[in-house]
Amino acid sequence: MATATSDDTYTFDNGAPDAVPQMHALESFLDPITTRRLARPVLRSGATCWEVGAGGGSMARRIARAVGDDGHVLATDIDPTHLVAEGNVQVRRHDVRSEPPPGDAFDLIHARLVLLHLPDRRRVLRTLTGALAPGGWLVVEEFDCTTPPRVLTAPSDDAAKLFGQVMDAMMGVLEDHGADLGWAQDVHTEMALAGLTDLDTITHSQSWAGGSTGASLYETNSRQLEPDLLAAGLSPHQLNAFRRLVRDPGFAVMSYHFVSTRGRLPS
Repeated sequence: MATATSDDTYTFDNGAPDAVPQMHALESFLDPITTRRLARPVLRSGATCWEVGAGGGSMARRIARAVGDDGHVLATDIDPTHLVAEGNVQVRRHDVRSEPPPGDAFDLIHARLVLLHLPDRRRVLRTLTGALAPGGWLVVEEFDCTTPPRVLTAPSDDAAKLFGQVMDAMMGVLEDHGADLGWAQDVHTEMALAGLTDLDTITHSQSWAGGSTGASLYETNSRQLEPDLLAAGLSPHQLNAFRRLVRDPGFAVMSYHFVSTRGRLPS
C-alpha cells in the first residue's frame, strides 16, 4: 500500500513506524487474491512487468517467480525503502503521478491500493494504459470504502458503536487527504473508456476476528492516522479502547471490500 505520489498529504508513509506491520497485514490478506488474479492468461513466462507502488515488495517477488529467469519485474515506489533488487527484480524510485512511465511495453502493470489516494487517478490510469505492450494487461486493485465494515460480534453495543465512530473518522481523514472512497467502483468503467478489453471485476470480503492479522490492520491504521483522528475530535481514550477491541477474540468484523479489476490492451 505504498505511496505513489509526491503530494505531502498522502495518507500513509512508508517510513512510519507502523508501515511494516501495515504492509504485512495487507500482504497476508491480499497476496493470495492478487496471485489468483495474475494467473494465466494474465501472467506468462518471460513477461516484462511493472509493479506500481510496490510497498514491501511481496507481489513483485511473486510476479518475478511466475515470469521466470527470462522475465523482468520493475518495482517502483516514491519511497522504495522496503524494496530489494534481486534476481529479475529491479527497484526504482518513481512518482507515477508526475514522472513518465519507466518504459512503454509492459506485458503486465499491477497497481494495488495506489490510485484511490491520487486526486488525478483517472489521468494516471490512462498513463498506465499507455505503457502497456499490445496484448498487455492492467490490473488495478482497490478497497471500496463506501460501506463501513460490518461488525459481526462485539462485547457490547457500545463497543460496536465505538468501532463505527472510529472508522467513520478514519474515512474522513482519507477523504481530507484526497482519497476517493468509491473509486474502486469506477475502475471497470474507466478501463473501458481507456480502450481496454476482456475486462472483469471481482469483489472479495471476509470476516476478521479480533486479534487476527486482518483485524490488526484497523489498529495499525488508527496509529498511523492518530494525529488526524485526534484533530477530528476523537479522544486518546476512544482510540485506546478501539485498539483493545480489535484485539478482543470476542470481536469480529467484515474486512474492507477488496475490488480487483483487470483489462487487456488489444493486440
